[in-house]
Parts: sequence; structure tokens; C-alpha cells
Amino acid sequence: MNHNFTNELDFPALPPLGMGCAALGNLYAPLSDGDAQAALEAATAGGVRFFDTAPYYGHGLSETRLGAFLAGQLSRSILSTKVGRSLAHGEVPGETGFVDAAYARPYFDYSGPAVERQVQESLGRLGVDSVDMLLVHDLGLLTHGEGHARQFDIAMQGAFPALAALKRQGLTRGFGLGVNEVAICLQVLAEIDLDVILLAGRYTLLEQAPLDDLLPLCAARGVRVIVGGPFNSGVLAGNPHYDYGTVPPAVAARVQALSDICARYGVPLAAAALQFPLAHPAVASVIPGARSAAEITANIAHMVHPIPAALWAEMQEAGLIRADAPVPA
Repeated sequence: MNHNFTNELDFPALPPLGMGCAALGNLYAPLSDGDAQAALEAATAGGVRFFDTAPYYGHGLSETRLGAFLAGQLSRSILSTKVGRSLAHGEVPGETGFVDAAYARPYFDYSGPAVERQVQESLGRLGVDSVDMLLVHDLGLLTHGEGHARQFDIAMQGAFPALAALKRQGLTRGFGLGVNEVAICLQVLAEIDLDVILLAGRYTLLEQAPLDDLLPLCAARGVRVIVGGPFNSGVLAGNPHYDYGTVPPAVAARVQALSDICARYGVPLAAAALQFPLAHPAVASVIPGARSAAEITANIAHMVHPIPAALWAEMQEAGLIRADAPVPA
């Protein structure tokens, strides 16, 4: 039975392009405060006004840097952040992938009181009194393994009712999931209604499995889908990462085949990767990450780069993207 916690009338209209802010938390490599500021300045100069962050990104560093930037902005941005991880400040962080990040240990806690506390801490770091979206972060079997059932129950009894209450209080305009797997999205939607799902890396030029179930369900239920990781952690933009790790040979071969087709039409592979997901009616926005002004400027240019219909047709004929995948007009 679905519990309808949502009221979509107040949900913000999402722009096609946003900015994922994991890199602002020193993902993979350190980033100076100045370079982080320059990336955000380039984003707003190019019309980007949707920013997604999380306490986990740099153990609070991404939110802090984003908040410092927003303090000097006159216009209101669209903000999303996440819940589900608390930060034990002053404790050894461990290996999280964030280099020279804030000295705090992230740990999972999807309980109601923890989520309320996490949100208040995020609002403090961001320097705002509300955010547009709050997303339950990394719930699912992929992250929790044998502990998934327990974590799922805690979230269903704690996090989601707490988010519904925070929405009624005006601290957010919508809530949902921020995850890397389809199965947990389907599991949650079988129980409750959501405003939004941020799905990272699963609906891209390399992967279209959500066409089978999740995307049609979201379209039917009015759940907005934000595609995170449209470059699959960077491999579709020329960087040596796939799903936060090294690039398997089979993936590298597929990327090369996609790149060869793009080259024949004079289209950057990154442009095709950014524009492709938006053709599906359930997808409202794509939010590639960026760690420099040059990267965000390139993303903005890629969004408007002309792509001929023949390119998509050739990709489909070659079996590189599914024949039933909607493609940009």
C-alpha cells in the first residue's frame, strides 16, 4: 500500500543541467577553495542554478564550500542534499575516496532523529533555512549487503516519515532517493510515493536497464528522475574511472565504439552522454560533476552542441544503445 507523503504542487521545476558537487569534497584528489569557488562561479555564469551535494562528500566539505559560495549570490539556487549518513566529527574518517577531506567519520544512520539532526547540520553548512530536495543516500543492497533488510526497515520507519514531516514544516519542497541501483528504487516505490529519484550511473549511453521498469513507473507515477553520473564516473568524458573504480576492458571497448561514431559526426562523446538521458520523459535533469571552471564550462557547451539524428540511429543500429531508448529529437 502506498503512503502518499508528497505534494507535487510545490516541487521546483528542475533545469535540464545541474552540477553534482562531489568533487567539491575532494573526490579522488584535493581541490583548493579557490578552484572550487571558480567552478561554482563558472556554473552560475553559464546559467546553471541547480546544485546537488551531500554530507558524505568530503565529510561536510562540499556543503561548506557550496554554502560559502551561495552566501554571495543574490538569486536563489535549487539545492538538493542527502540524509542517511551522520558525521562523527574529530574521528578518523577512514578510506572514503575523499582526499584531505574534513576530519570526520561518516557512518550510516537512517533513523528519524538522526535524519532530523543531519538536516539541521546540512542547513548550517549550506547557510540556508531550507533546501529544495532531501534524498535518502545510498540505501540498498549494493551498499549494505547482508545488512540491507535492517537498514531498509530503519529508513521506512524513520527516514521517510521524518522527511515527510520536514516537508510539512517547510524545510524541504520534496524528498526521495539518491542511489546507484535500480532495485532499491523499485522496492521503495512499492511502499511509498516519492517526489524525486536521483539515479547515478544507471541510465547512460552505457546502461539502459531502467527502461524495463523504473523509468516507465516513474513516468506513470509523476516521480522526477535526476540522472547523476551521466559520464559513468568519467569514462564517457575521457577520464579513467567507471563506477568509482577502474575501467573494465569490455566497458573501454564499448566507450571506444561510441566515441568512434561520435567522431564521424564531429560530436564530442561527452555531449552525446549529457543529452541522451534527457530524451526520456521521466528524466528531468542531468547533473554531471565538475571540479574546475573548465569542466563546468565544457558541460554547458556540450548541452547545446548540435547532434544529428543519424548519430543516434547509428548507435542503435550498432546495438550500442537500446532500440527502444528515446533519443533527442
